[in-house]
Amino acid sequence: MTIMRAVRPAVALALALGLAACAERDATGGPGELPESSEAAVGEGLVLRVEQTGGFVTPSMLAGRLPMVSVYADGRVITEGPVIAIHPGPALPNLQVAQLDPAGVQDLVDRALAAGVDETTDLGSPPVADATSTRFTVVTTEDTYVREVYALWETTEGDGLTDDQVAAREELSGLLDALTTPGDAATSSFEPEAVAAIASPWVDPGDGLVQAEQPWPGPALPGEPTGGPPDVTCVTATGAQAQAVLDAAGAGNAATPWVTGDGSRWSVTFRPLLPDETGCADLGD
Repeated sequence: MTIMRAVRPAVALALALGLAACAERDATGGPGELPESSEAAVGEGLVLRVEQTGGFVTPSMLAGRLPMVSVYADGRVITEGPVIAIHPGPALPNLQVAQLDPAGVQDLVDRALAAGVDETTDLGSPPVADATSTRFTVVTTEDTYVREVYALWETTEGDGLTDDQVAAREELSGLLDALTTPGDAATSSFEPEAVAAIASPWVDPGDGLVQAEQPWPGPALPGEPTGGPPDVTCVTATGAQAQAVLDAAGAGNAATPWVTGDGSRWSVTFRPLLPDETGCADLGD
């Protein structure tokens, strides 16, 4: 393996885990003030999620892409932690989980609604090709709000946006920056109960590195279609089989050829399922 660079910065939780504790609730409207509660967070399941959709990525990456932040009613906050930057990369993502109290969960809902996640005004479409969209989802006891904005990170002055569109984008961008700013809150590894495997026929990457074959320990491949190219498919492993897949993935890497009983070799993208997901149908855009 060849080391390419140090480590990728973690998607962290400055807002989710630290900002609520240090912000001042007062009547002055200062920069540290938290917004007043508006709608109560839902009592179970997913409360808030930020994820990317679309963009110029491979079908396997599209199907296996993880949300940037997922917050649940029980206080769990799941993100990707630091990943060592080597080639080939690890087969498994470094999912981390932290814990919020109920007040912290409600603070996130309040901040997301204050940033305009529940609004429906036009956010414009900058002339940027193949950019991702950022999708914000907030679930309250009253409704589920979904706001999607194209090219949120790539937008610059002179992109043909109105002043109102720029202002609305800045609110959402501020929320995103706060949710993805590195912080120092305690986290632990997320232990999934199920894992999806997005498979396609193995192709030599042509990098001159020899990859050791590994026997495939999971459900029979190729599996079910993902909705993309016909040669990109998906299976879901649960229970003891999920643990066998996770253990095997930990011994492989992103370029490992996985060999099934008939001798076929497969490239596999491993996608741990989050608490609100049950199988391959929950993946992708």
